[in-house]
Amino acid sequence: MFPEYDVIVVGAGHAGCEAAAAAANLGSKVLLITMNMQTIAQMSCNPAMGGIAKGQIVREIDALGGYSGIVTDRSTIQFRMLNQSKGPAMWSPRAQNDRMLFATTWRELLEQTPNVDFYQDMVKSLIVKDNRVAGVVTGLGHQIVSKAVVVTSGTFLNGVIHIGEKTFGGGRVAEKAATGITEQLVELGFESDRLKTGTPPRIDGRSLDYSKMEEQKGDDTIVGFSYLPQPLVKATEQRSCHITYTNSQTHELLKTGFDRSPMYTGRIEGVGPRYCPSIEDKINRFADRERHQIFVEPEGWNTVEIYVNGFSTSLPEDVQYKALVSIPGFEKAKMFRPGYAIEYDYFPPTQLTYSLETKLISNLFFAGQINGTTGYEEAACQGLMAGINAHLKTKELAPFILKRSDAYIGVLIDDLISKGTEEPYRMFTSRAEFRTLLRQDNADLRLTEASFRMGLASQERMNLVLAKKQGTEEVKKILQDFSIEPAEVNSFLESIKSAPINQKQKASQLLLRPNLSMKELVNAIPRLHDALVTQPPASVEQAEIQLKYDVYIEKEKELVGRMNQMESLEIPDSFDYTKVAAISNEAREKLKRIRPRTLGQASRISGINPSDVQILMVYMGR
Repeated sequence: MFPEYDVIVVGAGHAGCEAAAAAANLGSKVLLITMNMQTIAQMSCNPAMGGIAKGQIVREIDALGGYSGIVTDRSTIQFRMLNQSKGPAMWSPRAQNDRMLFATTWRELLEQTPNVDFYQDMVKSLIVKDNRVAGVVTGLGHQIVSKAVVVTSGTFLNGVIHIGEKTFGGGRVAEKAATGITEQLVELGFESDRLKTGTPPRIDGRSLDYSKMEEQKGDDTIVGFSYLPQPLVKATEQRSCHITYTNSQTHELLKTGFDRSPMYTGRIEGVGPRYCPSIEDKINRFADRERHQIFVEPEGWNTVEIYVNGFSTSLPEDVQYKALVSIPGFEKAKMFRPGYAIEYDYFPPTQLTYSLETKLISNLFFAGQINGTTGYEEAACQGLMAGINAHLKTKELAPFILKRSDAYIGVLIDDLISKGTEEPYRMFTSRAEFRTLLRQDNADLRLTEASFRMGLASQERMNLVLAKKQGTEEVKKILQDFSIEPAEVNSFLESIKSAPINQKQKASQLLLRPNLSMKELVNAIPRLHDALVTQPPASVEQAEIQLKYDVYIEKEKELVGRMNQMESLEIPDSFDYTKVAAISNEAREKLKRIRPRTLGQASRISGINPSDVQILMVYMGR
């Protein structure tokens, strides 16, 4: 009934979809197995993509030839570029999406991808022979053979849903949990643990009073996520979000359910996400706060369903409702379904290599929440990398690995496999030490060429990158050659409280002023506008950033060079840490367990001191 596949992908969430698309587009014959064909690429939590650091990840996925950016652009109902008051390293695109259109678009793209087959069933175990994965066994008893397997199980592995004192099995509301894989992997020697995440109630938007809330509109300029030309939402047609706040009454009402809360009665053992806490966790941890922000987010173009961002909870349903109607604008709210918490199995990611292949079983890859991450974007980028590397492994080719200095994706994977995580991992710009280099505007310049050489990014993508590079250099040359007279600019400079000039100055020099943007300069000097009018906006933006932040960019490149010296010092697989008597016992245990690939990676393992690294370097020199 089933042919032999190159790659089987288990699970069709964000990680599974990207894994299947990447492996198939590289030429592998792929089978995507999901428990429900109707929930492919489901947005299980909020109907949004991107945000702080997450937006950079989506742009990196797109630059590499993944689909998340394209799907996001085609289903956007509101777009915002966050942090524009800060430097470009902090700019982060975010889209509010039509939940159903997002999933439909993903499925359509996958169905149009040659080499992808689909099958609806639960995978209950893996076929393992001689410490190598050889396929899967499904709930219906089918043994399906493959050269590699990518497991992207999300929250489904032994998932348990909690609403107050009610507890039932499930990987998502109204969907059953997946069983069998954890038990088999533990028997094979893997370490597993439990994590927890949650989701807020969904509300009937017709029952809300928006006049009591603050309106949050989208941007006037829509940039989007994909570097390929996409039909973008029109600025005037965007759906607004709204902001309201909890109050002291809300908090008191929530506290009445604490004695029935699974979080406080000990029924939930898994650790929840630190940076996306439940509303009960917020009022408990931040007792001094009189109110908490609630984002009221529409679920799509043609639905009245509302996502109550900031009100994730597992309290009893009656308590959830009483607290909700105490929030301004929610006085007459009708609930579609209550919020809930979900506990699930994950496998500490220190058990993986940089390619996301497991150390114990070759050709077996993990991606997404099974590795302890939270968020669609974090899952999708892992899926992309696991799909790429599963394909490469079946072809006996070297793995594709991104360093911390290459991409946020590289930071995420290095953090996971070097440090592990005991709580759901979320990406932030602060995690990336080279964030001036890893901006959302240059992901294509950083990553597309490497992906193109591998065979994933298309010729069209490569052509766009080459055109952008050429255009950027042309704009920089125009700015470096363009002289501006004091008479034509001084009145403008005085209007923005910037010092006037006494003699001719190049446009590139004026742009170095921190309170002066290219847009303002072009608007103030018609001659400059005429000189740049034919240049593509992306090249103009790129030239401005490169000129303005050249000193910082060069400084980071120097730091990267130093770090790469440590990354080039590889530790042999056979290295015997027991012979290194001078390092601490903690360091020895962690090095033996994680087996870092380089001295650079060893230096980032929690509990490894600089002195331990120096001692290792001496031993390796011997």
